[in-house]
Amino acid sequence: MRVNEQELRQTFVKIGRLMYEKGFILASDGNISARLGPDRLLITPADLHKGMLGPEQMLIVDLEGNVVRSGYSRSANLKPTSELPMHLEAYRQRPDIQAVVHAHPPHAVALSIAGVPMARCLLPEVIVMLGIVPTTEYATPSSVENVRAIRELIRNHDGLVLQRHGSLTVGNSPLQAFIRLETLEQNARIGFMLAQLGVDNPLPPHEVEKLLTIRDQKGYSHATERLEFCQICGTRHAANEAHLPAIQPLDTATSPKTSSLNQTELRELVAQVVQKTLGN
Repeated sequence: MRVNEQELRQTFVKIGRLMYEKGFILASDGNISARLGPDRLLITPADLHKGMLGPEQMLIVDLEGNVVRSGYSRSANLKPTSELPMHLEAYRQRPDIQAVVHAHPPHAVALSIAGVPMARCLLPEVIVMLGIVPTTEYATPSSVENVRAIRELIRNHDGLVLQRHGSLTVGNSPLQAFIRLETLEQNARIGFMLAQLGVDNPLPPHEVEKLLTIRDQKGYSHATERLEFCQICGTRHAANEAHLPAIQPLDTATSPKTSSLNQTELRELVAQVVQKTLGN
């Protein structure tokens, strides 16, 4: 696929600004990369505010992580993001992808620290656009451990939560990888609200099946994901694949039975949660 380098640089500027404005990053957090060709990547620099980048500050690296001369004086003394090894690993494991976005979305990070999984079937758009969103084991950022933490998971997932660290999303363009970041954080935000309410109400398996059909039609599905949806969401799988038992996200004996609450009781419950959250 032919890539216009100048357009790609401008796209990085726009996405970096959006990531900052939406609260997905701050200071020098986050990084963006995309393929320029079969053996070249464009990537954001280290130690600069990603919401305030100029197009000439992006760097070109090869697939071994070596900086290629870019010809821009403003990038002469810059280094690639310290998360470059994680980006390179994503491209090694996923020859189909064209871009990688790493951010620090706060709700996703908070849920990972609290031990609340994002791998649940709650929202239709998440099932269609992202599929299952697993959380990695904790690994030191910018380390070899971090590369190992994503290696297996990124092969069959388009979005990951990096425990206590952030998110990693991939796509056929920087824009798609960013959109998947937005979807991931929206899922986390709603999951955070549900956790405050003490509610967990996943979609029933037959509704998830309908969404998986749409996902297949859009070409977003991965070869082995049906087994994972079977395990987590209780959906059907191919007859020649071993059955995995459905995982129950919460102990229903200790979860509130919100479906039996009337409107007055539900309002009172929400008011109590809000008061507790605000400390009043």
